[in-house]
Amino acid sequence: MYTTLHTYLTDNILTITINRPDKLNALNKTVMAELDEVVSEVYVNKEIKGAILTGAGPKAFVAGADITEFQGLSAEEGQALAERGQEIFDRIESAAKPIIAAVNGFALGGGCELAMACHFRLCTPNARFGQPEVNLGLIPGYGGTQRLTRIVGKAKAIELMLTGRMVDAQEALQLRLVNYIIEPDELLTKAREILSIIGEKAPLAVARIIECANIAETDGLGDGFAFEQEAFGECFGTADMKEGTAAFLEKRKPHFSGK
Repeated sequence: MYTTLHTYLTDNILTITINRPDKLNALNKTVMAELDEVVSEVYVNKEIKGAILTGAGPKAFVAGADITEFQGLSAEEGQALAERGQEIFDRIESAAKPIIAAVNGFALGGGCELAMACHFRLCTPNARFGQPEVNLGLIPGYGGTQRLTRIVGKAKAIELMLTGRMVDAQEALQLRLVNYIIEPDELLTKAREILSIIGEKAPLAVARIIECANIAETDGLGDGFAFEQEAFGECFGTADMKEGTAAFLEKRKPHFSGK
């Protein structure tokens, strides 16, 4: 189905592997187009309750964009490239189903931006994160200036982007850039374990939590509270809320329908 991605669906979890290990899984036009397609599959396929995004091989999650495609671009073409990348990564961040980045090596440039677009991140001890675009006379263009600042704070984000310095797994954990550091042979197992737990929850509530958290990240203490009130109220109109409260009172496991 895809030429640069390998996908498989098991136990309602879609594992997506960017499969260009000879290029350290660099993002080219084909990878970006196929990421857009597979995100659409996550959106519409009712069998999918969550997804894992990772890279092929032991060295890299995604080592960056394919720089050969940057040569000769005009300012307008560069802006269009950023617009396209942001659109795809925004769709990942806005997905109503959790998408976890399982970072198994280098996550640099566009790779770091891709990982940050996921709802949260796990990584291996050899993982390295960074936004080194300044070394090319560029800035992060797929949302990196915004997401890195939100995740690690303005001062640290500016330092990392201005120096182009990579951070290792331990520093990434300290900066809250990743949730867990996991040994390579357990990385996907841990990701599936987390998604399996989430998969047992009410799908509409899961979607609303993601939506509210995304608004909190962008709007601070403004409209997020009002949005939460509305979303909270809407949950009361769902069959899942009725099932969840009934199950709690009856001391049994709930069976959510997503309605």
